[in-house]
Amino acid sequence: MPGPWPGRVVSARSPRCLDEAGVVVDADVVREMMDRGMRTLTGETTTLGAWRRLFEPGDVVGIKVNAGGVPHVFSSPAIVAETCRQLMAVGVPATQIVVFERFQNQLDGIDYGPLLPQGVTVFAAEAGNRRTENRAYDPATYVEVDFFGEDDTRSNMMRLVTQRLTKIVNIPNMKDHGATGVTGCLKNVAYGAFSNVARSHARGQTHTLTSVGTFASVEPLRSRTVLQIMDGLKAVWHGGPFAATTRYVFHPRQVWFGTDPVAIDRLLLDVIDDKRKAEGAISIWDRDPKSLHFNDRTTRDEDPNVNVLIRAPGHVAYAGKLGLGVADRERIRVEEIEV
Repeated sequence: MPGPWPGRVVSARSPRCLDEAGVVVDADVVREMMDRGMRTLTGETTTLGAWRRLFEPGDVVGIKVNAGGVPHVFSSPAIVAETCRQLMAVGVPATQIVVFERFQNQLDGIDYGPLLPQGVTVFAAEAGNRRTENRAYDPATYVEVDFFGEDDTRSNMMRLVTQRLTKIVNIPNMKDHGATGVTGCLKNVAYGAFSNVARSHARGQTHTLTSVGTFASVEPLRSRTVLQIMDGLKAVWHGGPFAATTRYVFHPRQVWFGTDPVAIDRLLLDVIDDKRKAEGAISIWDRDPKSLHFNDRTTRDEDPNVNVLIRAPGHVAYAGKLGLGVADRERIRVEEIEV
């Protein structure tokens, strides 16, 4: 990261990608959106040529999904399956493709397995967010930081990332987040590859301004994450990263492509904030103490004008300062495609 196309984002939109209710995904339309998006991003004339720009048959490819918004907003199986098929077209065997997430209980709510090409592995590092399972994490690759005086001050990277994968495709969703403002490419791949990260935002405070980019910049995660595919078929404008109810779900009906996670997340800030404003909710940049109900998620989930923390949408700009991509909106070039 930021890869060969810093500051460049391709947006493929189609009103046909979902049914009128915004529930059923049209896989054929999604495939066309992905074909055209990847060709535009890479400048190649064929879809196979586009994927060959980033992947080769000898790669072991991880697909980092986001399952936290189960049951309503998560990395679309249509996008994930098509990513697998295109990798296989390049020559990557299905047995060298791993769809991964941190928590098995979230993946269970999706059941990707039957929806993917035979031979693709679905992997979770932990059964759930209990902070008791460490076998899937590498003791030699970690970030050491004391946020609040907690006993366990170490976050370790997944062994899958450090010891097996050669490339990663990052497929996040467009979602609001109570600590970071939004959760997009940066948070999905950073907090989704390390253990013990929720400790960065607790007790009414958040350190996510600096922690998200710091985790994302650690090798080999940084250099192995080569493609960002933002799933914007469905999105969450409040209460994220979860989506336990459809009340805060909306439907941008688009997919973004790039290699620069900062540029994509900079655009995401505007999408979520604009939607919140349209709904009469406070901005993700709001810092008014009157809006705060520290750690009161019940009230937050009922009222979009309540924050449980002072959010840190500035984490995107901070990641830009770390060299992970372009955060200046005027330097980000967006190419739009209608399908």
